[in-house]
Amino acid sequence: MVESNTLVIFGASGDLARRKLVPALFSLHLKGRLPAGFRLLGFSRTQHTDETFRQALEAEISSQAVDPAAWRAFSEQLGYMTGDPTNDRDLSRMDAKLKQAESDDGANRLYYLATPPQVYPGLIAGLGRQGMVDQARGWRRVVIEKPFGRDLPSAQALNREIHQTLSEGQIYCIDHYLGKETVQNVLVFRFANSIFEPIWNRNYIDHVQITMAESLGVEHRGSFYDSVGILRDIFQNHLMQLLALVAIEPPASFVADALRNEKAELMSAIRPIRPEEVHLHTVRGQYRGYLQEPGVAPDSQTATYAAVRFYVDNWRWQGVPFYLRSGKRLAAKTTDIFIQFKSVPHVMFPLPISREIRPNSISLCLQPDEGIHLRFEVKVPDTVADMRSVDMDFHYAEDFGPSAIPEAYERLLLDALNGDASLFNRADSIELAWALIDPILQGWETPLAPPLETYEPGCWGPPSAAAFLAREGRTWTLGCGGHEVF
Repeated sequence: MVESNTLVIFGASGDLARRKLVPALFSLHLKGRLPAGFRLLGFSRTQHTDETFRQALEAEISSQAVDPAAWRAFSEQLGYMTGDPTNDRDLSRMDAKLKQAESDDGANRLYYLATPPQVYPGLIAGLGRQGMVDQARGWRRVVIEKPFGRDLPSAQALNREIHQTLSEGQIYCIDHYLGKETVQNVLVFRFANSIFEPIWNRNYIDHVQITMAESLGVEHRGSFYDSVGILRDIFQNHLMQLLALVAIEPPASFVADALRNEKAELMSAIRPIRPEEVHLHTVRGQYRGYLQEPGVAPDSQTATYAAVRFYVDNWRWQGVPFYLRSGKRLAAKTTDIFIQFKSVPHVMFPLPISREIRPNSISLCLQPDEGIHLRFEVKVPDTVADMRSVDMDFHYAEDFGPSAIPEAYERLLLDALNGDASLFNRADSIELAWALIDPILQGWETPLAPPLETYEPGCWGPPSAAAFLAREGRTWTLGCGGHEVF
């Protein structure tokens, strides 16, 4: 016999399991990457049998035009139990069912918490009381979805509660954005190409922009979003993680501890923005029509757009501003890391006085046109010394095919099953990120807060966002298209 490897999804009847987790597992099944003896057990309060659970999932999978025979083979590994994840008796019943099917050669379990965050502490404590995270017969790991707290004190309290039951090595705090192929490529681009590392510092780089724009509004999440806002929803996790990948020092090796140590070191070097300074380093806005969204308070002061300037106080980055921005109902859905280099120190060419040489730049386009753009100057033919900017482009779809990039959850689920925590957040990094976001949120509650400006849907944010950079002689730029946006 071989070891059994069971994935238990708590909250298995929800959207996350149906739309993301199970399709990702099915894709891994088709690629032959799931471990031997793999089984999935869904667990939720919703009434289902094994068969009705499979049928509900098949309805989602069938929209992808898959081979019915392949789905039938995969679905035989799926089971379901109805129960309350915070009820010890229900957890005990689940444990007994798992043990009946587990191998005597080893019984590994991965618990995935696709439940509301308020369920996490009680559920994990219950797993501990029932002995379901004891690793005597095989490994036990727990995947915890974001949001991990709503501020620093709540994140610290959650960490304390979880660590009463689990060791750090058993905890996999997931941010699906880190599973995206193009996000992982940031590290490869930086540390597998020797031509870039010597210039990746304050001596050559003028500033860094990280944009995560969404064209949709809050949709059906109005009530949830109104209690969270753009800083908690996007900045504390996705954007801070992207900043870390752009700015970290080279890890000694590509193993989880080495990479996560460097990320924590980088996070601790980011200069906090004090509440009384928020008007100097942040912009906030709210799209027109947000107050009419279902579930949103009619007098809501929740920001749906934010721009923040951070500085990293270390030898590599001292004095280089990192501009982060994100918003709802903007002109396009895109995620882009734009690195602008410093201008040449002296213009030797006979250019008009008003003509400046455009600085070089590198753009890492994470979505939707995944690729890399290097912008540099060339001479215009048949002129004395006129020049123009051109791009040297790489596109994933052109080099690897339009369907080459897998869903983020594929990589993360496989890593969790294999025990690789490199792309999962550690407790210290989560708390360090909250320590940077909390003072901004506090400052936005004071009279010193920047005004909450209304912006029109379909633009690039409030007018003050452009002025925010213009005061320093800079403009927002999306390198995916190589154009300036305001």
